[in-house]
Amino acid sequence: MKKLNVLFVCLGNICRSPLAEALFKHKLNQHGLEHCIEADSCGTSDYHIGEPPDSRTMANARKNGITISHRGRQLSITDLEHFDYILAMDQSNYHHILYLGRHHDITGKVSLIRNYDPIGKGLDVPDPYYGGERGFQEVFEILDRSLEGFIHYLKEKEKITALPKPAR
Repeated sequence: MKKLNVLFVCLGNICRSPLAEALFKHKLNQHGLEHCIEADSCGTSDYHIGEPPDSRTMANARKNGITISHRGRQLSITDLEHFDYILAMDQSNYHHILYLGRHHDITGKVSLIRNYDPIGKGLDVPDPYYGGERGFQEVFEILDRSLEGFIHYLKEKEKITALPKPAR
């Protein structure tokens, strides 16, 4: 079975999308799905190429038991072709992705991440960059719910299942 490729996209690739990527990978391990899905993240801007995630994002991830290992990068045409699912953090980035891919058939693979959020379906994930610690925790909680919903969606739509856990 071919691995599914999932891309998380925000503006600068230092707050929301690297957290979504790391949290998604963590959840894939919890669900036993790491064998069939790969994930990455990027930004629509070139503001932070090569930089680590924002220190507040890193601190929030650690506080919630998540490890982030990522360097900022910018969305490319190659990404639009490679990834099966491209999840935007907000309307602005969603439209930027669609504009970049306007000459490609990508509409079926691009959506807002909160389309999978049972509480805030279709809303934006707020950008915590100009806020405080509470904003970063709010983003974590939104992504946590949304990613659970997305994994449930993938299990149904893609018919993916966990590998049996090895006997101890």
